[in-house]
Amino acid sequence: QKIAFVGSTGAGKTTIINLINRFYDITKGSITYDGIDVKLIKKDDLRKSISIVLQDTHLFTGTIADNIRYGNLEASDEEVIEAAKKANAHDFIMELEEGYDTDCGQRGVKLSGGQKQRVAIARSLCTSPEIMLFDEPTSALDPEMVIEVLEVMQQLAKEGMTMIVVTHEMGFAKTVADRVIFLENGKIVEENDAKAFYENPKTERAQDFLKKVMH
Repeated sequence: QKIAFVGSTGAGKTTIINLINRFYDITKGSITYDGIDVKLIKKDDLRKSISIVLQDTHLFTGTIADNIRYGNLEASDEEVIEAAKKANAHDFIMELEEGYDTDCGQRGVKLSGGQKQRVAIARSLCTSPEIMLFDEPTSALDPEMVIEVLEVMQQLAKEGMTMIVVTHEMGFAKTVADRVIFLENGKIVEENDAKAFYENPKTERAQDFLKKVMH
C-alpha cells in the first residue's frame, strides 16, 4: 500500500517515521512488520528492509555513482544504473559531461534540488528495500522540482513499492496514496482512503486542515 501521513507541523508525523525505523522505541502498544513486533527484529535487519528518503538530502563529496552505491557498497555498476533509472535520474546523469563519474561537490552543491533528491531515491532503491519511507521529500524544492520527484514516486507506486510518506505537499497524498492518515497533536484524528478523505472528510478538524492546504 501507499500510505500518506498528513497534518500540521508538530502533529507527530516524523515521530512515526522514527518509530518505524526504531531510532527510538515505543513505550506502549506495538509496531509490527509482517505481523512481527519490530522490537523482536534486530535493528540492522529491520533497516536493511526499510529505506528512507529525507527532506534534507545529504550527498557526500564524490561521484554520483559513489553516492548511489553508498546505499549498497557491493552494488555493481549495472545495479547502480538500474537504481538510477527507477529514480528517473539516469537521463540527466548521462547528459553530464562525466556521467556517473561526475563529482557532486560538497553536499551535492553541483546538482539542483530535484537532481539531488532523485539521486537520494536511487541510493535508497540500491538497497532493494521492501518498504520506502519518505519524510517531507519535496518540502525544500521549488514547484517544478516537486513535479519531478512526484513523477518518480508515482512510478514506484505503479511498480508496487510499499511506501509510507510524511508530507505537507498534497500531490502525493491526493494522486498516489491508497490511504491518508491525518494526525493532530500526536493522535490519529482521521483515517480514510485518499479519495474519500479529500472529497468528504469525516471530521471538522480534517475539513479545516484541507481548507488551509488546498488552494
